[in-house]
Amino acid sequence: MCGIAGILFPNGQRSLSKEEFHSRLVEMADAMEHRGPDGDGVWVAENARVGFSHRRLAIIDLSTDAAQPMRNQDGTVWVTFNGEIYNHLALRRELELEGYTFSTDHSDTEVLVHGFLAWGVEKLVKRLDGMFAFAIWDVRNQRLWFARDRIGIKPLYFTRIGGVYRFASEIKAILTDSSIPREVNSHALNHYLSFMVTPAPMTLFKGIYKLPAGHIMEVGIDGKAYASRFWSAVPNKSPLADFESLNEEALISGIRERLQSSVEKRMLSDVPFGVFLSGGIDSSANVAFMSEISNHPIETFTVGFKDYTHLNELDYARQVADKFSSNHHEVLIDSTDMQGYLTELVHQQDEPIADWVCVPLYFVSKLAKDNGIKVVQVGEGADEQFCGYESWITYLKFYHNFWKPYTNIAPTSLRRLIASVAQKWAPSTRGIRAQAAEALVRSARGQELFWSGANAFWNVHKEQVLDNFIPESDLSDVADMGFEICGLDSIDSGDIVGGYLDSFDKEYPESDFLTRMIHSEFRLRLPELLLMRVDKITMSTSVEGRVPFLDHALVEYTMGIPMTEKIRSGEKKHVLKSAVNGLIPKEIIERPKMGFSAPVADWLRDDFGAEAERKVLNSPLLNGGSLNKSYIKKLFTEHRVYGADHALQLWTLHNLTAWYDHWIA
Repeated sequence: MCGIAGILFPNGQRSLSKEEFHSRLVEMADAMEHRGPDGDGVWVAENARVGFSHRRLAIIDLSTDAAQPMRNQDGTVWVTFNGEIYNHLALRRELELEGYTFSTDHSDTEVLVHGFLAWGVEKLVKRLDGMFAFAIWDVRNQRLWFARDRIGIKPLYFTRIGGVYRFASEIKAILTDSSIPREVNSHALNHYLSFMVTPAPMTLFKGIYKLPAGHIMEVGIDGKAYASRFWSAVPNKSPLADFESLNEEALISGIRERLQSSVEKRMLSDVPFGVFLSGGIDSSANVAFMSEISNHPIETFTVGFKDYTHLNELDYARQVADKFSSNHHEVLIDSTDMQGYLTELVHQQDEPIADWVCVPLYFVSKLAKDNGIKVVQVGEGADEQFCGYESWITYLKFYHNFWKPYTNIAPTSLRRLIASVAQKWAPSTRGIRAQAAEALVRSARGQELFWSGANAFWNVHKEQVLDNFIPESDLSDVADMGFEICGLDSIDSGDIVGGYLDSFDKEYPESDFLTRMIHSEFRLRLPELLLMRVDKITMSTSVEGRVPFLDHALVEYTMGIPMTEKIRSGEKKHVLKSAVNGLIPKEIIERPKMGFSAPVADWLRDDFGAEAERKVLNSPLLNGGSLNKSYIKKLFTEHRVYGADHALQLWTLHNLTAWYDHWIA
């Protein structure tokens, strides 16, 4: 796991001297020292038109031979790579049979060097089993290639300002160049309020973009670029996916075998590793499989709260740790710890990721680092694949009992009339009245019922928080690169979700509502919110996070499992619970889901709430007139004084203004 960066000066663009170029690349890499404290490297081409830099977190092949940027023997291919390739030894053997000679003992980076020459980028990425973001410079053809893994576990940002391409694992590395303007992408800000993060390829910085999950991008020396998708979370069309011919026992076995294989692959490491343990099904399954495979006790790490203990899962985590005889570690935090971390949080996120799980995630990551751990397994992705959220059950019931019959029977004109009335009496709270109003509005606009598992401001509320807001689209720079726009150019965030599902529905018209929900989550919330919080926060402590539930072979298998198998009589994660039955304690399987969270709603009613209100309302961002200051003040008052729950919206606004004050103002 590492930090990568680079610059390309296409023909016609004025370059730098080799010395200046080298210095610029060093600055980019040093901005990400936390991603790679074990080493660094810089390469600049002889003509000073392209160069790479790298910060190394040494995990596989710790020798200096595996340092980056890395080249092949004759220097015709250069690579800078962030991630882990779990099948690199098998690919190495295949390449050796084709006549390629390796210089390292067992570096997975060198597989990319030779694999590019043997197969080309398109075939290479489809052979890779792992998480990755990399850049390859093809000296002979004078072409730069980018790639981001299928699920989007690793980030890659880029910009094309003044015709010059810059890329990095983190935006802060790009911003080391003072010529890069720091301006707000107002179009992305609009969608951030809906999704708590910006949809790819946009970021909140105008002119800076992120490569979407499952994409490759090619840039020629002439400056022309083209991006394409090589993978998407869709039902597998292979015979193995014909679940109607499989009995439940075979289905359960298929899940268990793939999950066990996924966990085992992610134990590949030349340094100490552990697992984050909440005491829920997902993390407990990780511990159980790791304990079966390992010949020494697993290191487990748990975080809890000193001040609001009702959110703690410490007892469950201890039960699992005792069951599998792990070396268990705990850390307890409170509001004071959180507030002391906020400035660092804003800096490490680059752009706001309005998920308060980032706070406990940082402290448990630091706990792992302080105990000598460099690699941890985490449980992200299980709830999305197997329907682990109570809110999803509510969506499913509402869809079948009201939404589907209502949209089928009521004509569009009537739905629009009803929605216009409903909007007028929608309260600022997120209770049943607001839910009904929002559903009626989405129906009237022909949008999807389900937008995301993390939806901060609904349409009925966003129209109150935005004051005479006319966002400017920031897609012109990348519109000609082949990216799927998917409604991103609309000011209505619901059109983005609709865009994701339009192409999906054409190819998979018989998919059930849950499968469609899952597909949209793999397009936005999982890669840009959940996985970015894992990457940004764990890497800020120089720890690598691995996600076994998001092994692409497991995802391809589960995407074809029908809703009726994932849910039985309203029971969430039915088929996953069956797959881990007998592996982890029954009490863990049957206990109510709590979820990895933080007591932000409570903290906002304490001293932190007054301080957060002061900072938000005094932010220069609110002086521009885009955000309704009086409405935001009302949200703080209702939450802190009258007991309404606006925590999600307030945390989203706090992250936004803190980001603006730190990076822009």
